[in-house]
Amino acid sequence: MNGTLSFTQHDDVPPDAGARVDEGLEESNQAAAPLHDVRPLSCFARTPSGEVVGGAVGRTWGECGELQQLWVEPARRRRGLGAQLVRLFESQAAARGCRLCYLETWSFQAPALYGALGYEVQARIDGFGPGLTKFLMLRRLP
Repeated sequence: MNGTLSFTQHDDVPPDAGARVDEGLEESNQAAAPLHDVRPLSCFARTPSGEVVGGAVGRTWGECGELQQLWVEPARRRRGLGAQLVRLFESQAAARGCRLCYLETWSFQAPALYGALGYEVQARIDGFGPGLTKFLMLRRLP
């Protein structure tokens, strides 16, 4: 069946081929799941002048909230701002009917913060580089 096909390998992703894979996957995903129910969610900390100094960005879908990004300006770290943003994100997710929140984080990012906030490691992946680990963490919301 694959006798008439040719296979290629690349050190990058050719734009036309990558776009075709994206399109095909999107068609398949739309046919299989209610992706129209996925809703973005974001929370930001701002100075009185409106400058963003921290943010939590993610999405909700059904009973799940996914925290995709958490960032706090370096000068404002370790003062509870990240924890406040996570809790605000969780609160908004819960208001949408979410019963759990999950995230991925690296060993050089904030796994200790998430652990202190009640997130538990569901998966650990080593091997990215010397001492680098990726974590999948989850917290059931009250």
